[in-house]
Amino acid sequence: MSAFLTLLKRDILLAAREGGALGTALGFYLIVVALMPLGLGPDLNLLARIAAGVLWIALLLAALLSLPRIFEVDHDDGSLELMAMGPLPLEAVAAAKSLAHWITTGIPLALLAPVLGILLNLDLAAYPILVATMLAGTPAISFLGAIGAALTLRTRRGGLLLALLVLPLYVPTLIFGISAISAALMGPSGSEAAFLILCAISLASVVLGPLAAAAALRVQVQ
Repeated sequence: MSAFLTLLKRDILLAAREGGALGTALGFYLIVVALMPLGLGPDLNLLARIAAGVLWIALLLAALLSLPRIFEVDHDDGSLELMAMGPLPLEAVAAAKSLAHWITTGIPLALLAPVLGILLNLDLAAYPILVATMLAGTPAISFLGAIGAALTLRTRRGGLLLALLVLPLYVPTLIFGISAISAALMGPSGSEAAFLILCAISLASVVLGPLAAAAALRVQVQ
């Protein structure tokens, strides 16, 4: 357990020190959402109707930009091979790196969403469920994204391939995240079912994602 926490702390400190991946993701998120009102015009009712979908899609795309760095840096400097031969199982290594990605990228993106919701005239009643769904759904983005990052680790310019592999896996998270927000606007208890399904998707991703990512990493480090 101490080795897992040490690796998790190391990855968080490296991400905080570099800051480039998080800055790129947050900047992309801001630009995409800010351009939507310019492209769709000043219709506030239209912006309010599509706000939840725009925020979720922009978050998925922003998080996608930082996925290659989950394993790429360690692979380039040889650290990944040492981790594969170390005492910590490769599944735990993948889990620690996925968790670090969620803490350093998923949580900041989720917390930025309410601020960007102002640009889209999002209903104030949707703000609590917006933050809740994004905090509950972003673990699936990180842990499923780790699978794609591991599969494309040694692929030259694998960003497009990573997107093709990972984006279909994000569809259930996107659907139930938006459904929970839409249902919350219709009634106080209407979002419970969609939110619970979203949590179940994230829990399944946390369990299965590191297993699949570790299997891909074993092939990559051979």
